[in-house]
Amino acid sequence: MQAVLLIDFGSTYTKVTIVDLESENILGTARAGTTIETNIMDGMNSALAQIPEPAEGWNFVRKLACSSAAGGLKMIASGLVKELTAEAARRAALGAGARVLEVFSYELTQKDLDRIIVSKPDILLLAGGTDGGNREVILKNAEMLSTLPVSLPVVIAGNKVVSGQAADILGKRHTPVVIADNVMPELGVLSVESARLAIREVYLTHIIQAKGLDKAEEFLERIMMPTPSAVLSAAELLAQGYGSEPGMGELIIVDVGGATTDVHSIAKGDPSKPSVMLKGLPEPYVKRTVEGDLGMRYSSEALVETAGKPLLDNLGWTDDQVLDQLSLYKEDPWRIPQTAEEAKFDVAMGRIAVGLAVDRHVGTIEVVYTPFGASYVQNGKDLTPLAVVIGTGGVLLHHSDPLEILRGAVFNPQEPTILKPQDPSFYLDKEYILAAMGLLREVSPQVALRMMKKYIVKL
Repeated sequence: MQAVLLIDFGSTYTKVTIVDLESENILGTARAGTTIETNIMDGMNSALAQIPEPAEGWNFVRKLACSSAAGGLKMIASGLVKELTAEAARRAALGAGARVLEVFSYELTQKDLDRIIVSKPDILLLAGGTDGGNREVILKNAEMLSTLPVSLPVVIAGNKVVSGQAADILGKRHTPVVIADNVMPELGVLSVESARLAIREVYLTHIIQAKGLDKAEEFLERIMMPTPSAVLSAAELLAQGYGSEPGMGELIIVDVGGATTDVHSIAKGDPSKPSVMLKGLPEPYVKRTVEGDLGMRYSSEALVETAGKPLLDNLGWTDDQVLDQLSLYKEDPWRIPQTAEEAKFDVAMGRIAVGLAVDRHVGTIEVVYTPFGASYVQNGKDLTPLAVVIGTGGVLLHHSDPLEILRGAVFNPQEPTILKPQDPSFYLDKEYILAAMGLLREVSPQVALRMMKKYIVKL
């Protein structure tokens, strides 16, 4: 037996998965509340103790982990033009598994700096200007950021002509300061991989200790990446395949969590209908979006506020009943439904979270009238032909009808401009292994792929 221990230190739960590389089977899964306030190892040990240990004890050949504990990786991005370099910086941060708290464009103001201080980000991402283009804004913003009263890690991914100069300015206050390739080297050209890798490296070398996660690294080989990066890596592997092992093709994964709802799409998203023109920045084939107001526990109040009247109409509940339920979540963010009414509430909340998150992830289409007649313009990805939607997250695993929740991801004829999948097949990450398989991909990608195809079940 070649046992591998894979751990996801989540915002709400610590999930433990043990797999055997030889048989390509799951030997056990368990979870316990994440204990970042005391010792991160307490929750991990509690989860590990739930899995029956063999008589000879565990002899793990690898011990790997990812984490979104203590708020995950929180970032602020700054660029030049809101729709261009600032958006490119945001996509780089999301692709690195971060939760993007703010995105600033043009020159930073004192008010912007005040918001940065209040937000308490883990990393700042500074972009701006194409290579050889605008120099003034990125240098001005470097000067402004150097006046912050706290030192923060900074990744610079802007105009390469002045990146070194910006780093010198920032280095007077912040550490580390890392230079990556420009996220937009030419107008309309995205290049986010270098910035994504730089963010990940800063996370591994500096942020883990700051969040108290270094205690876990005394037991593990290392915390390899933020949890969203692990899920995104697993999604990419599952879609594309590896070597002679085929993947499932283009797909969406919807991760309904306690703090956020994340959507990952592995798809080109080109127009599926003739005579449709693309507008805006090119979409990444591997795309992640994260919605901080659509979480099921820590963000439940924001989700209810965002959902508004449709939630109450769907439930048939009064405002007071909803507030009572939210107070239970506030007291116990690890709570699972205790009654049929609570389960009904979770389903309604989950379906709205899925629907809104996918709405925001996919592209839209609009009619533009010209002197030559009407034409159609697409912004973002057209995912209407997508055949696979995979759900993961606690609300889906703890309910008898996860399909009812996942149907929020389907195209709505009453909102024909939102390009959601029209007729997908639905799958469930029943063993909650996607993040674990993203970790396993680092050491044995073909095994990780085959295990996902075995354990992710069709609904």
